[in-house]
Amino acid sequence: MARRRTKKRTHNLHTTKPKTPTGEQPLHAALKDKTPKSMVIRIGASEVGPSISQLVLDTRKMMEPHTAIRLKERKSNKLRDYTTMAGPLGVTQLLLFSRNPSSGSTTLRIARTPRGPTLHFRVKKYSLCKDILRSMKRPKTPTGKEYLSPPLLVMNNFTTTPSTPGGRAPPHEALIISMFQSLFPAISAQHTPVSSIRRVMLLNRIPKTSAANIPEAERSDSDYLIDLRHYSISTKPLGLSRALKRLNAAEKIISKSSSTTKTKGGKGTVPNLGKLEDISEYMLDPSLAASGYTSESEIDDDAEIEVLPSSTKNLGKRKRTTGTTTLASGAEKHAVKLTEIGPRMMLELVKIEEGLADGKVLYHSFVEKTRKEEKELEERWRERKKVREERRKVQEENVRRKKEELEARKRKKVGEVGEEEGREEEAVEEEESNEDDIIDYVKSEDEGRSNGGEVEGSEDDEEGEWGDEDEMDEEGD
Repeated sequence: MARRRTKKRTHNLHTTKPKTPTGEQPLHAALKDKTPKSMVIRIGASEVGPSISQLVLDTRKMMEPHTAIRLKERKSNKLRDYTTMAGPLGVTQLLLFSRNPSSGSTTLRIARTPRGPTLHFRVKKYSLCKDILRSMKRPKTPTGKEYLSPPLLVMNNFTTTPSTPGGRAPPHEALIISMFQSLFPAISAQHTPVSSIRRVMLLNRIPKTSAANIPEAERSDSDYLIDLRHYSISTKPLGLSRALKRLNAAEKIISKSSSTTKTKGGKGTVPNLGKLEDISEYMLDPSLAASGYTSESEIDDDAEIEVLPSSTKNLGKRKRTTGTTTLASGAEKHAVKLTEIGPRMMLELVKIEEGLADGKVLYHSFVEKTRKEEKELEERWRERKKVREERRKVQEENVRRKKEELEARKRKKVGEVGEEEGREEEAVEEEESNEDDIIDYVKSEDEGRSNGGEVEGSEDDEEGEWGDEDEMDEEGD
């Protein structure tokens, strides 16, 4: 009996939905519409130096895929140029790197467009991606698939609990947490596939109580000293010996019908069992480890997690191959390993401003104000805001007046040009009429010459008539 056909186009509704470049299903539509986008910018371009320029490139790599990876700055570009284009491009966050030429310190500003707020950080130290790879014994170079989805944000020691019982939590702490959370899209537990999360961005806040454990040069008086790390996630199944893992890899190679299979030891190659009588010698005899066949069981020091099957389609295949109605174990144990890929930064919070890189200071780590000073600053900002609004109104009025004057000048110029054109047209018409008269006169002259006798006779008759009249006058006299 023929095998019954399985529907593949209409059986599962999710098969008709478009897929992301990673091959996974996209996020929920509501979350996808609110995807934050960022721009990592170096202010001053050539003035920041090559190290900061490379740090900017590494930070763009970390912020992928929703960032301007190929942005090119110029030395003449100002912050206003980027804020003007942020709206049409849908950019929600700006990460601004700059360098103080006098002190040589590096500053990172995280601003939310279009009206702020802005977090000011001092970069106490940093490490580039290439420096981290050089420091590792077994570096793992990213293949590129890790950057097709945004990283998972993990924040440690960020709390919004009140410092005193019955009190209120400081408002700047909740603001800092929300600013970092808004850098990446929200995760939906129902719609975000686990396999799409391949990177982790760790923000570890170092409290003052733990400042004694860090070097004296790296200590800070600020309440917010943040250690930023960037990792890639790799998983591997647990409970399998190295020999069994090599057999699984060999099965994949055979299934792909690869023509270039290696017979000697190596990762992902087919083991050579020609000198063995039974497969049990390969699986159970530890003495063959020296020959490159296998080794003792590996010690898995990584974190263990249980991963459920990703889709029902794979479950159906496994059910048919095992010949049972249910799986013996629905979840598989995997070891999760984090490999640092960079960049690495130590950030010290300096202040928080109300606007976009400008405005009233909402919080300062090193300056404390009394109530009276805060009120004076508030009044000063109100007056400054009022003066700014009046100046803006005057500028708008000047712009409107200049536009009207320009339009009036244009209309006047168009009228003068029209009058001149009218005069020129009249002159041209007069010239044309004179030319017509001349042409008519010439034609009449030509006709007279062609009929010369008749014309002369008529002239003689006219002269005779006049002569007769003259003679009559003489006789009368």
